[in-house]
Amino acid sequence: VQLQASGGGLVQAGGSLRLSCVASVRTFSSYAMGWFRQAPGKERDTVAAISWNGGSTYYADSVKGRFTISRDNARNTVYLQMNSLKPEDTAVYYCAASSNFRRSKVKEGVDYWGKGTLVTVSS
Repeated sequence: VQLQASGGGLVQAGGSLRLSCVASVRTFSSYAMGWFRQAPGKERDTVAAISWNGGSTYYADSVKGRFTISRDNARNTVYLQMNSLKPEDTAVYYCAASSNFRRSKVKEGVDYWGKGTLVTVSS
């Protein structure tokens, strides 16, 4: 499974970005998907996760109400809509695939990682 994330960039505080991650796999709908982020000098943390059919989602407390994860299985793509961005959201964002929703919520449960995309939020 190869995962390619895109959509990062520089945005002012209060702005929005939408990240996309395209998976090169036939059985995309069999994977739960997640977004993680890693700020300089910090550990990689969970941002959001979504079950195989989008029926279940999970958000870190720090992004609840601001970020929305979604997926389009016909396009093998998972999205992260980020609104009301804050400087503390600055990080490299990674998409990830896991065998089930429970595992997708923690980095130890990830089976496949994509390369990251940098999000920088200026104050």
